[in-house]
Amino acid sequence: MPEINFEYQHFFDGRTLSEKQKLYAAAAELFSDNKRDLFDRLVLNRTRHICVVLEDVFQSHNASAVLRSCDCFGVQDVHVVENRNHYCPNPDVAMGSNKWVDYYKRPSIVETYDALRSKGYRIVATLPHENDTMIGDLDITQPTALVFGTELTGLTQEAIDHADGYVKIPMYGFTESFNISVSAALSLYALTERMRRSNIQWQLTEEEQVTLKLYWAMQVIHDGPAVMQHLMQREFSQPVNR
Repeated sequence: MPEINFEYQHFFDGRTLSEKQKLYAAAAELFSDNKRDLFDRLVLNRTRHICVVLEDVFQSHNASAVLRSCDCFGVQDVHVVENRNHYCPNPDVAMGSNKWVDYYKRPSIVETYDALRSKGYRIVATLPHENDTMIGDLDITQPTALVFGTELTGLTQEAIDHADGYVKIPMYGFTESFNISVSAALSLYALTERMRRSNIQWQLTEEEQVTLKLYWAMQVIHDGPAVMQHLMQREFSQPVNR
C-alpha cells in the first residue's frame, strides 16, 4: 500500500504462509464481516500479470485517475518515475484507490525497467506510431508492464529506446492522442478483459493473496502498523521485520 510500501515493505518477510494466515485471522477480528468478505472477494481478482509505469506525469489528477483505473480493473502495481515531477495522490480523484493499489516511486526509467525485467516483465511503451502493435493484438502471455508518458511530450526517448515493444490505441479523429488517464483506462480494459478470458495464470498466488490482505487490513485498522506489530509480537513472540 502507498502508506506502507516503503517504510513497511518488508513487514512480513520471512513469515511462512501458515504464519501469515494466522496473523490475518487475528487482524480480521478487528474489522467488520462485510470488510472481510470484500477482501476475500476482491483479492481473487487482483493481478500482477499486468502492471503500469507512469513516467514523470505532471498533473497529479491524471496519475491519480490512473491509480483509480488500476484499482477498478484489479491491477495491483503502479510504478511512478519521478524525474522532475513529484507525485502525490489527489484524494478527490483517486477516491481511496491509493489505499488498495501498490505504487512504487522510482528515481529513473532505466532503474524501473531493470527492476521489472528482474521479475520477468516485458516492457511495452504506449506510442501512437503507425507501425506499433494495436492494443487488442498485444501478446500478453508474458507478464507485461505498460508504460505511459507525461501529458505534453509523452515518453522520453530513453523510455522508448529501452522498451521491449510498443503498442497503440486505435484513433479515428483529428486529435493525435488520448489524455493519459483515458489511454491507461482503455488499455487496461482491453488487456485485463482478454487476460481474464485466457488460460494465463494471472491471479496472485495464495501467499500473495494473504499478504495483500494483511496490508489491506493495515489500512482499515486504526493505527494499523502499530496494531500489526502488536499482533506479530503476540502471535510469534518476536518483532516484525523492518
